[in-house]
Amino acid sequence: MSSTDDELVPLPADFADRFEQDERPACQLYIVSPPRIEIPAFTESLKAALDAGPVAAFQLRLKDVSDADVLRACEALLPVCNAADVAFILNDRADLAKQAGADGVHLGQGDGSIADARALLGREAQIGRTCHDSRHLAMEAGEAGADYVAFGAFYDTTTKPSHYRPQPEILSWWITLSQLPCVAIGGIFPHNAAPLVEAGADFIAVVRAVWDHEGGPGAGVKAFGDVLGW
Repeated sequence: MSSTDDELVPLPADFADRFEQDERPACQLYIVSPPRIEIPAFTESLKAALDAGPVAAFQLRLKDVSDADVLRACEALLPVCNAADVAFILNDRADLAKQAGADGVHLGQGDGSIADARALLGREAQIGRTCHDSRHLAMEAGEAGADYVAFGAFYDTTTKPSHYRPQPEILSWWITLSQLPCVAIGGIFPHNAAPLVEAGADFIAVVRAVWDHEGGPGAGVKAFGDVLGW
């Protein structure tokens, strides 16, 4: 349960309908790496994914690997993203993002302060913050200078299991209050993405839908074309 009293009151499903909405860009695709990858094979998989459709950002999220392995992966994958004009975001580690020359960092709640990451990475860096199902954490992140907030997991996921289950209304709430982009993450596939897009997600972050697609990562990206209006 969230810690602040205001979050004990559920958001009405029609919350966003009560306010005049500013025009926002169409929802975009944000792809996240599997927790373990093999270089150079994954380099080709990433190229295939980025060639298949309009991807806004790629996040390298590796778990239980050495700093040296993370930096080697960055060295191989960053040029692929640069060539495709796709933002390269590193998960968790602002220090390694600085070393690698990444476009930004995505910080979990335990991954240090946004202010420290900004001081290290500079004004142009893209800094995201995981906010789970919490309106309070999202407001804090925005006030601290985050460039986007991420809510989730919206659906069951095996990639990064989470007991948090926000409702789509949290996306509608956020876009009525803030110009900062919001990212929806957690078990998102083409068949269940529409409610999140309709609720106002600026980005949908996906993992298995791309990398585990039976037709390969290119087909995994293309499968989102209908729901994202490509």
